[in-house]
Amino acid sequence: MKALVVDDERLARAELRRLLAEVDTIEIVGEAANADAAREQIAKLKPDLIFIDVQMPGETGLQFLETLDPPAPHVIFTTAYDEFAVKAFELNALDYLMKPVDPARLQSAVARLPRDAGEGPAPAEAVPEVLAPTDKVFLREGDRCWFVEVQRIRLLESEGNYTRVHFDDAQPQLFRSLNAMEARLDPKTFFRANRRQMINLQWIANIEPWFSGGLLVELKGGAKVELSRRQAQAFRERMSL
Repeated sequence: MKALVVDDERLARAELRRLLAEVDTIEIVGEAANADAAREQIAKLKPDLIFIDVQMPGETGLQFLETLDPPAPHVIFTTAYDEFAVKAFELNALDYLMKPVDPARLQSAVARLPRDAGEGPAPAEAVPEVLAPTDKVFLREGDRCWFVEVQRIRLLESEGNYTRVHFDDAQPQLFRSLNAMEARLDPKTFFRANRRQMINLQWIANIEPWFSGGLLVELKGGAKVELSRRQAQAFRERMSL
């Protein structure tokens, strides 16, 4: 897969080249220091993927993305500014990586590319990346958008093929099943309380015995979650109770 790196900082371009050298499916075919040079490179090189910074002299990476005519290359942002993530995803960016770019997050972003992107072989089936507490996830419901640290999520509830995500005062619905979310969340932090709910262990405020050997867990914020006898035993073993 042919990739173009767009960043006004030469050292940032060099670092991304170094990281991408470890990704067998990516071939960097060119670089650009600004949006105008990037357009020239796109016309000449026909890249399948663009890595681009947000803040650049003149035209920003977001403004540049808005001007691309379809069919446009896939775009992954690499930036030191997290406040533009919502806008980037609204413009259908494939991913939004924070500098300094973490190699594992870079691998995960590339793995999200459609299997028919580029001319190289399709990537192998990847094990879902486990999200760290400080990783951020993009959530959207209606006209509202959030870019939320995983550690702020206190409760997830299954709603069929969707998941209701509870954080702060918001409860948006995520178009992904609870089982899919469980595969992405660190089991050291999140616990599957029952078939419908998963809790963040860091948000537990109180625990009390419940019916038939179960437990009733109260989370900070007031939500109460029942653990069956079986899950209560697993919870005790996890927490060394």
